[in-house]
This record gives sequence, C-alpha cells and structure tokens, in this order.
Amino acid sequence: MGIGGNSEVTARELNQASGRILDRVEAGEVITVTRDGRAVAILRPYGNQDPAVYAFRTDPMGADPYWQDPPAINMGADFGIDEQESLLREGFGS
Repeated sequence: MGIGGNSEVTARELNQASGRILDRVEAGEVITVTRDGRAVAILRPYGNQDPAVYAFRTDPMGADPYWQDPPAINMGADFGIDEQESLLREGFGS
C-alpha cells in the first residue's frame, strides 16, 4: 500500500506497465506514482467534477471532417490573379 492507503507504483513500473496500471485506475483504483521514493503524482479515475473533455479531434490518423467536405469558395468571374495570390498568401481567414 502506498501513501494514504492508496496503491503505489514507481515511475519505472508506470513506464513499463502503463496499460495495466491505467486499467486498474479505470476500474476505480487510486494509485500514487513515486520517483526515488518520493510521491510525484496521483492517478485516479476521471470523474464528473473534472473539466470536460475537449471535443476537437486529437487522433492524428483519424478522419478530419473539414477535409472530407471542405467549404465551397465562390470566386466569381471577376476574381483576378492578384486576388487569388493574395488569398493564397494571407489565407482564407474566418
């Protein structure tokens, strides 16, 4: 048992068995992580009192809905080369 009655793992154990340790945390266990005998972190299950999870995509290999269906750009007949170059240099903006 670790500090305050919680389970305890070393930083090395966390590095080598992170999946198993996170499974334990997900199951409700609170785990203190130590380095050189000192407590450096507490792993606990994510709860209702925690901030909301961000809604933006974080998976670099996942589908990006923006590029699946990009917005249409109406340049019109009078949209000259200077305007096109300017748009490409400065970006489309918001």
